[in-house]
Amino acid sequence: MGLNPNTRALFFDVFGTCVDWRKSVTDELARSAEEALNSSRASSISSPVREAAKAKWGELAQEWRNGYLKFTRALATGTIKGWKTVDEHHLESLHEILAAHGLIALQHDGKTADDTASLWTEQQLQELNLIWHRLAPWPDTCAGLHELNRNYATCTLSNGNVSLLKDMVANGSMPFTHVYSAEMFQSYKPDPKVYLGAAEKMGVKPEECALVAAHLDDLKAAKKCGFGAVYVERAREERHLEMREEGIPDVWVKEEEEGFVRVAQVLRGEK
Repeated sequence: MGLNPNTRALFFDVFGTCVDWRKSVTDELARSAEEALNSSRASSISSPVREAAKAKWGELAQEWRNGYLKFTRALATGTIKGWKTVDEHHLESLHEILAAHGLIALQHDGKTADDTASLWTEQQLQELNLIWHRLAPWPDTCAGLHELNRNYATCTLSNGNVSLLKDMVANGSMPFTHVYSAEMFQSYKPDPKVYLGAAEKMGVKPEECALVAAHLDDLKAAKKCGFGAVYVERAREERHLEMREEGIPDVWVKEEEEGFVRVAQVLRGEK
């Protein structure tokens, strides 16, 4: 096992691989709810909404993430038509989830009714939706990227839209040499044109590329396009444990190892 020695570019999945979306989103939902319950309009929030605000925010965060996965896969496979950015989807999904949990009331236009039946105003939800622009990196992400930049071009390859990724990279001080998004290719992973489009845009052949990801389905799709596959285990990120028996990764970094720092060590040939 091992990457092609002619590998020149490392592309990175971002959500879950580079950043700990679960903790960031869960903490932000809980913080924002507490802030709303102690705001100047708190006295007008109805009792049922207050009761709903005792939500298990980690479960809501996962529900929000699951909606994203379903949406991007459906668009990538042509199940749904019409382009929509991840930011647009995230906001629509947030409205639907919070309404289903009794935390907001929706108007006919799909926006929040700013009354006693809503914990947040529409303006507050617009801001809350931007938490995906501020996700915190895993502890090893920045140090590992600095090491990898010595020998490779490092580039995001995420379904997140360009503005989202640029904000996230800046917020987390992640030293990528390039920022690419599936938005550039008007589709979403695992559509082959995202991986192949990224290689072409970088000016390298697919066999000179590798994808770094915490998700084996993403890596499998990249390998079908000729990419190498670097699997970095992250806590609670693998969606298809059964795929661990398929021999997909060329490099496999275990959860107890130091993530991207360990990737850099392995690619330098260190034991």
